[in-house]
Amino acid sequence: MDEGKVSISGRIHYSIVEEMRKDSVIANIADDLGLDIKQLSSRKLRIVSRASEKYFYVNLNNGNLYIKDRIDRETLCGTEASCFLTFDAVVENPLNIFKIKVDIQDINDNSPQFYHDKITLDITEFTLAGARFALQGAEDPDIGSNSVQTYKLSDNEYFTVTENIRTDGSKSPELVLEKTLDRETQNIHELILTALDGGNPISSGTTLLNIIVTDVNDNAPVFTQDMYKVSLKENIPVNSTVIRLDATDSDEGVNAQITYSFIKTSGNLHYRGIFSILPNTGEIRINGNLDFELTKNYELSVQAKDGGGLVAHCKVLVEVIDENDNAPEISITSLSSPILEDSAPGTMIALIEVHDQDSGDNADVDCQILEDVPFNLLSLDNYYKLVLRNPVDKEKTSSYNVTIVATDRGSPPLSRKLKLKLDISDVNDNPPIFVKSSYVAYVPENNVPGASIFSIHASDPDTGDNGKIIYSISSTITENLSMSSYLSINIETGVFYAQRSFDYEQNKEFTIEITATDNGTPSLSSNATLIIHIVDQNDNAPKILYPSPDIGESAVFEMVPFASEPGSLITKVVAVDADSGHNSWLSYHFLQVSDPNHFVISEQTGEIRTLRGFQEKDMVNYKIVVMVKDNGNPSLSATTTLSLIIADDFQQVVPKLNNQPTEEETQNNLQLYLVVALGLISLLFIITVMVVIISKCKQPKPSAAFSSLTTNLYPPIDPRTFSMYSDGSSPFPYSYNVCVALDSAKGDFTYMNPNGNVPVENLMDADNAEQGSECIKEASPNSEQLDFNFSLNKFNAMNYEERQEITPVSTSEICTEGHELYTTAFAKLDLELA
Repeated sequence: MDEGKVSISGRIHYSIVEEMRKDSVIANIADDLGLDIKQLSSRKLRIVSRASEKYFYVNLNNGNLYIKDRIDRETLCGTEASCFLTFDAVVENPLNIFKIKVDIQDINDNSPQFYHDKITLDITEFTLAGARFALQGAEDPDIGSNSVQTYKLSDNEYFTVTENIRTDGSKSPELVLEKTLDRETQNIHELILTALDGGNPISSGTTLLNIIVTDVNDNAPVFTQDMYKVSLKENIPVNSTVIRLDATDSDEGVNAQITYSFIKTSGNLHYRGIFSILPNTGEIRINGNLDFELTKNYELSVQAKDGGGLVAHCKVLVEVIDENDNAPEISITSLSSPILEDSAPGTMIALIEVHDQDSGDNADVDCQILEDVPFNLLSLDNYYKLVLRNPVDKEKTSSYNVTIVATDRGSPPLSRKLKLKLDISDVNDNPPIFVKSSYVAYVPENNVPGASIFSIHASDPDTGDNGKIIYSISSTITENLSMSSYLSINIETGVFYAQRSFDYEQNKEFTIEITATDNGTPSLSSNATLIIHIVDQNDNAPKILYPSPDIGESAVFEMVPFASEPGSLITKVVAVDADSGHNSWLSYHFLQVSDPNHFVISEQTGEIRTLRGFQEKDMVNYKIVVMVKDNGNPSLSATTTLSLIIADDFQQVVPKLNNQPTEEETQNNLQLYLVVALGLISLLFIITVMVVIISKCKQPKPSAAFSSLTTNLYPPIDPRTFSMYSDGSSPFPYSYNVCVALDSAKGDFTYMNPNGNVPVENLMDADNAEQGSECIKEASPNSEQLDFNFSLNKFNAMNYEERQEITPVSTSEICTEGHELYTTAFAKLDLELA
């Protein structure tokens, strides 16, 4: 049977006799109900009843129904014609309710018994034969044939006994006078009255009948009816009149005075104190409260006795009418709480029993739920099944307060409430949730290893282990190192820690996949991306590429034409900074200059230009110290030194140097002599170099010799000088081609002089880019760079047409021969200028 469907069977009847021994087997209820004995425990077979649970029990191992306690039919039902016990056999999974009725059969376990051990009866001696006298009969709680059937009287010649059958079928004894009495002969007669039942064996009871022969009282009282029936509402007020009895007596005087009283019987004991009778009037009144739920019927035995001692008997049957004075009772017989939040609609949550002690419409009960909750009530006779109507979600509502109201159909209706708190049990139906799918963190470089750098959090609306989250890094490799060598994460808190100090120049960014996994079964997880940007710090000083720092402390010589116009480009200081952003913004400044009125440097580009034209009286040699400073905080810097020589050719250098006073001459005359000596030596050196160059140019140029000569002429240039940005632009404003042209016709060097002010964008032609590259490739770290730097500046100052004039000479020859001659000439010049 599907969950949610309920079977209520017809009644199953058992019949047993009263007084069965404890643990006696009644029947195998499992077989009778068609249940599998192996499933009795799992299906929770049980007895549900307010009265029968103390009399019966079920053994779940074999399915037998047993007697739990002594059953006395007379105690349960009194003199009722039928006596039975009912209970519900309830099983679950699926839910079934079976109605069981057990009839209790009477056995002759009680003997007839007279309430009085001695009955006294007054009879006048003139009473005629055939007169009948009512006697109080014996009582037997048994019913049917087991109750009192006959009466016997001990042997005598005056009296016999007979049974008077009342309208309700009960029998009462009557004494019949068979012979006229003679008071003078015998004034007292003592007889034994015996009551016998119809049981097997027959049981009996006796009482002593004491008959006193008196003077004349020849009429006994007579009731108008031998049985009266009265119906009373159970809420009748106290002192209300039940009935007024009327008995008559034909005698006169004292013999006609009737006194009414209740006959003392065992049956009358249970209403003692509830009813009273007025002796003179026969009016019966209510002295206490009637309760239909306790006693539905009362049988009152009344006696009317005249002044002469004669009596008459009658019965008053009082039927109690039910009033709606009991609110319904509501109880839970089965409850499944907490409720799994993935339970399907229709799942039974609770089995509720309703009961009203009233009867009729007063006992009919309807139930309903007050709140708007996802549950329904299904009626099952005197049961209600609480089932799930809609799916529940613990994350939205963790529990429900359910109030069930049971209302009867009485007038006015009475009701009672039952409050339930139904908790919802969590299942792992929600994965961890990140607030965002992607997170961005900024971490300054040079951080302290082991410091926390970021915290990530995921939430899980589930509870307990289902809501406990463990974090992990799912990305495993970045470049050649595992992610664990860079970062670690606290699996419980989601805090990231740096495993090492980051370097922006090596790693600018990390992209990490984070997985949040709950501890449910099965576990659920979700992912998020964390992008860590390494924030640059000003930890790198500018690096000067040109003039090359490889020349050590020697100053770089630049030849400046004497006829240079103001604003002419002399040279350019090229520097880079490994940092980025503001930290890599470079500015160029003169830190020291011999004469600040002649030269100016661009702070943005590092270009050094003439400020005004030169005159004969001006100095020949100018020493300039350039500082390159970045924009960091604090800023870092680097310096380089350049020597500018004002001359049109080398022949003009030495005389001007000899005639040019320096600051050192005013301080020390010895320096003057040293400079003169240096100039002479430099002149001889230049002449020697020129002779060697001329001789070399006249000789044939074997390629092998030049190959060996030019292998390591120039120091390596930093590759970043010629690298390109992603947008195609160069990192520096200019690229320098290192080439010098030799004029063989003049026997001297040809300097590539700028033709006026050359625009910056024309300093490097795209068509000649390869020529500069060839020269750079032939550079040697062991060669002198004085001539190299000088030639570099001059060649870059040429426009395209001027460069084309020297193209017949191959780039390799220009670079090789020019450098060899320049090395010799400038070595001597360097000594003189120092």
